[in-house]
Amino acid sequence: MRIKNLNILNFKNYEEESLEFSQGVNIFTGNNGSGKTNLLDAIHFLSMTKSAFHTTDSQSLKRGENFFSISGTFSRNDKDYLISTLFQGGKKVFQADKKAYEKITDHIGRFPIILVTPYDTDLIREGSEERRKFFDSLFSQIDKHYLIALIRYNHVLKQRNSLLKQFAEKRYTDFDLLESYDGPILEEGFKIFRWRKAFIQEFLPLFNQSYDLLTHKNEVVSFNYQSDVSDPDFELLFKNSVQKDLVLERTTKGIHKDDYQFLIEGQSVKTSGSQGQQKSYVLALKLASYQLLANYSHTRPILLLDDIFDKLDEERITSLLKIIDQDNFGQIMITEAKLERSWEYFKNIRKEIRIFNISKGKILSVKNA
Repeated sequence: MRIKNLNILNFKNYEEESLEFSQGVNIFTGNNGSGKTNLLDAIHFLSMTKSAFHTTDSQSLKRGENFFSISGTFSRNDKDYLISTLFQGGKKVFQADKKAYEKITDHIGRFPIILVTPYDTDLIREGSEERRKFFDSLFSQIDKHYLIALIRYNHVLKQRNSLLKQFAEKRYTDFDLLESYDGPILEEGFKIFRWRKAFIQEFLPLFNQSYDLLTHKNEVVSFNYQSDVSDPDFELLFKNSVQKDLVLERTTKGIHKDDYQFLIEGQSVKTSGSQGQQKSYVLALKLASYQLLANYSHTRPILLLDDIFDKLDEERITSLLKIIDQDNFGQIMITEAKLERSWEYFKNIRKEIRIFNISKGKILSVKNA
């Protein structure tokens, strides 16, 4: 699978631009702030229906404009698909071959993608929400039913939490009304737990393999999936937590509290892993994500690599490029500020390379190398 072209209008720092991509490696080079990462984000937007870096669509608007549009042609299994999105007046419309989706969730996973950024170590340093977000994004591309269950769960959870706050404000509790939300939360929660548990069992050996390829070291890495729902008596625990929920004004038990404990040599990567080990760990997570997604989608996802050469040492860069130059990796998009510095790595890649020189939201030149 690959993306053949990209057309953007009023997206971030781009007024209007069109690009034709190589099916191999595409390198976006230019000074910091030129708009390299914004091109990766436009591709991410077309695949995942949202920005990888902003929480609201309006943040992707070019300053002073009231709409943006992105379109691109994806090729999968020798068939082309024109995917486009328009954001205007606070509303977003997604189309495939000029036909709007009835449900935007139907698009997720059709054109799989994996993004690697300098901020990925937040998966280790930050709280459980970051780790859940990472795995949820992956699992949602694998199985649409997982995504639907997750949306339903979060919707009911938001309603239940709102009700708990109302009860606290009014100093009155309608237990029958509160209990009406328990059934959907438990039903969807059990579904999501089973999916997460099954996917993690498949993911772990791919992760171990990726880490070994990156580091060439005999370090034992693993992670544990932690969930309240794993308790055989979870339903009873959930119902018995209602008084605590009322006091704290939020739902304290459920899959929204799940976490993934990242380990190296049996110890927490966050507290025991060196900076290099942490970088290798998150890179292995992303590479394993790529392989799991490829296994389920029966295609090779697009790999987006943002600013990796500034953040990795020579050993890890060399190992990473050797891995992604293999035949089981497809189209790759890379941002690089100082192309001359990194050309020693690129010149050994067997894939076709196209270089886009960018400045202030403009494509200055395009050349094949």
